[in-house]
Amino acid sequence: MMHETVTNQQTITAERFVLRPLKASDVGLITVYASDEKLARATRSIPHPLPPGTVEAMIKRNTAPDRTEDVWVMDGSASDHAEVLGLISLSRMDRNQSELFYWVAPAFWNVGFATEAVRTLLASNPHDAAAYFAEAFQDQPGSARVLTNCGFDYLGDAEAFSVARNTVVPTWTYMLKTDQ
Repeated sequence: MMHETVTNQQTITAERFVLRPLKASDVGLITVYASDEKLARATRSIPHPLPPGTVEAMIKRNTAPDRTEDVWVMDGSASDHAEVLGLISLSRMDRNQSELFYWVAPAFWNVGFATEAVRTLLASNPHDAAAYFAEAFQDQPGSARVLTNCGFDYLGDAEAFSVARNTVVPTWTYMLKTDQ
């Protein structure tokens, strides 16, 4: 199955879905999922309630040729799943490193989609990164398990601001070195 591509952002095939670039038609499902307070509170950047136009602006920003982050949709449509199961992204850092972020819609929690997406993206290593960093809120142990199950090593405790919670939240920080 072919999908739209964004300048130099590849589509990556996982077992139960593909990781593909964002497209304008993703607005509806992403808006429905991102409007869920449970999901918003599990992320740094999704506000709750979700203001109108937020998802459209995110898609426009992350499909621009000069974007600072590559975002992939976990698209399960070829396997009789939803077209949007969640999102996974990489932000380039200095010294050939990238930071990993992901979320899965609450309707699809606890079935392994996050672990599959993280493993697939890391195996592809689209940023040719020497190391990846990620974090999990300390009240989201399932997110931490995804990272440790994918080979990330715990680095320490930190904090990150959550827009939905409007406060700083304790996090666990992780790193994974690649074979580069």
